[in-house]
Amino acid sequence: MWLKSILVGIILIALGCMFGCISTKRKPLKSYNQVMADNRTFDAIIVPGVPFNNGSWDSTMKARVLWSYYLYKKGIARNVIYSGAAVYSPYIEAKIMGLYAEQLGIPSAHIFSDTLAEHSTENVYYSYLLARQLGFKSIALATDPFQARMLRSFIRKRFATEIVILPFVQEKLKDLNHLNPEIDPRSAYVDAFVPITERQGFWKRLRGTLGKHLEWEQQSPRKMKEL
Repeated sequence: MWLKSILVGIILIALGCMFGCISTKRKPLKSYNQVMADNRTFDAIIVPGVPFNNGSWDSTMKARVLWSYYLYKKGIARNVIYSGAAVYSPYIEAKIMGLYAEQLGIPSAHIFSDTLAEHSTENVYYSYLLARQLGFKSIALATDPFQARMLRSFIRKRFATEIVILPFVQEKLKDLNHLNPEIDPRSAYVDAFVPITERQGFWKRLRGTLGKHLEWEQQSPRKMKEL
């Protein structure tokens, strides 16, 4: 019986991956086309962080930063909020991405950093708070399709102001893929750094991933107020 259950699980995972690959191509393009058709623009986009390892951005960070640059250059985003603390490496993720964005050509006056978030749910939560402090009224989440899909339910349930989900469209990034700016990461370095895996056990990190460490403004429903 247990072997049958395992086989069923493997089949379901395979099917999920197959259909997930299709959706990660079609849905981002559909979302982007809808924004363009509605002529929508945003005061800011939220870009979740990625660990900075080996002195260079990896493919995930590069895609997220390039997407934010693309949206800014297209006039879809007027500002960018990069989000992420020093979580797994001794570099503040938000600041690293901001350094890359500035080298690409986004003016520093339009780059903002949330340096508190340690989980994807916190990326949205703390960036939302920062957006409110800055007086922004319209925001979107700009990230990779997988993370966008994982955060969709959380975003819809927890925030009174709409956060449009705008995953990157791979076809749009092809013409930018040759860009590889160099940065000096020293300003984002944290002395006496301790990775989250040494500060928190597995279950506490899981609760953080689920947004259980956050302080919601309303008890019923537990939701952030409008911007």
